[in-house]
Amino acid sequence: MNFSPPPATIEELQHRIDLIAGLTLGDLAGELNVVVPENLQVEKGWPGQLLEAYLGASAGNLPEPDFQLLGVELKTLPINRDGKPLETTFVSVAPLTQSSPITWRESSIYKKLRHVLWVPIIAERDIPVPLRQIATPFLWQMDAQHESLLKNDWEELMELITFGHHDKISALHGEALQLRPKAADSSVRTQAFNQQGQPIQAPPKGFYLRTSFTKQILTKQFQL
Repeated sequence: MNFSPPPATIEELQHRIDLIAGLTLGDLAGELNVVVPENLQVEKGWPGQLLEAYLGASAGNLPEPDFQLLGVELKTLPINRDGKPLETTFVSVAPLTQSSPITWRESSIYKKLRHVLWVPIIAERDIPVPLRQIATPFLWQMDAQHESLLKNDWEELMELITFGHHDKISALHGEALQLRPKAADSSVRTQAFNQQGQPIQAPPKGFYLRTSFTKQILTKQFQL
């Protein structure tokens, strides 16, 4: 997949996202000369990768915002025809071997969510992948209220991880941010620590934003 050069300014990024509003995933794929998958069951991250290439995101798999020069993270957001989020939003892999404390502002969650380019995509299952339409992308910055909410959830979850209680964390923890399994299947394991600080193998987990949180963002942006 050919990548566009990274945007040098917020204004340049804004110009690029203005041009894709209303286009379909098939339109973008055609411009980049890439094949659209029949379904996203195996290639779930394909829409995000397509948009990264088209808009010039440069971070790849690095633990930093997608648009490195601008400090902006790209997040696709599948929505239904009424503008409601269809699924939770993955943010980052949880550090299950975190033995020394870090501050909220040092965390990957803060760095990735401080400034986000949200790209809503109308993606109900009855719509073929090439015909799924990009709604209106928008730049969003974390305000004090959202930061307080996310910080509280992150601190609660990280305390459980640091003290080896990651196996007791369920998707019910967290008001806006939750911790869930992040693996292709249940047999996958990664390194973690137990309550005694000993290394063990445990299922990898990831931080996700609840749909109630992303719905709030959409409602405020578009007065839904």
